Amino acid sequence: MALPKGKISKARKHSRQANWKLSLPGITECPQCHKMKLSHRVCKQCGYYNGVQVVVMDEDKKNA
Repeated sequence: MALPKGKISKARKHSRQANWKLSLPGITECPQCHKMKLSHRVCKQCGYYNGVQVVVMDEDKKNA
């Protein structure tokens, strides 16, 4: 059975394991208020999701 020749340092091990990539979140335009929002989530500005008002928003928050 093969054995490693020497100890691998923590820095070398962590640099090899850190090959993950960051991706941008899915941002789309809200069809109601036309502001940018995260996909598959309620719009923070108007409170609509999939054409239905899910969250009742205050008037001062809608105009912001």
